[in-house]
Amino acid sequence: MDNETVPASAEELEDFLCFDLYAASRAVVAAYRPILEPLGLTYPQYLVLVMLWSREEVAIKEVASALRLDHATLTPLLRRMETAGLVSRRRGSEDERTVLVALAPVGRAMQSHADDIECRIGEAVGLERSQIPVLQQMLRTVSSSLSQDR
Repeated sequence: MDNETVPASAEELEDFLCFDLYAASRAVVAAYRPILEPLGLTYPQYLVLVMLWSREEVAIKEVASALRLDHATLTPLLRRMETAGLVSRRRGSEDERTVLVALAPVGRAMQSHADDIECRIGEAVGLERSQIPVLQQMLRTVSSSLSQDR
C-alpha cells in the first residue's frame, strides 16, 4: 500500500488549518441547532432573520451576497421561510427583475429571542468576551483573503 492511499490519522488531520476551520464551523452550527429548533428555525434561516431585523426589506441579491449563498440555495430557503410566515417576497416596483424579501410579523416577533440566542452561543463557544473580537477579525481576514483568490 503506497502512502497516497493511506487515510490520514486524527493526529495528522489536526495539523491542517483547514480541518480546524471545518471542525469549528460544524461545531458552531451544531451548537445553534438545539437553540433554534424550538423556534422552528435552521441556522441559515436565523441568519436571514438577523439581516432583516436591522434592514426590514432587502433585495434577494443582497441577502445572497451577505450570506455568501447562491440563488439556487437561497431561493428554496426563502420559500420555506415564506411558507412558515417568517418573511414575504415581492417584485421591486422600480425593477421587476429585483425580488425583495421583507420580515413578516412572525419573523419580526422572533427578534425577541435574539439576545438569548447569542448569549447561549457566547457561553457555548467558551471564549472570554475580549477574545471574541480578536477571533472575528482573524476569521474575517481569512474569509477576505480567500474571497480575493476567486
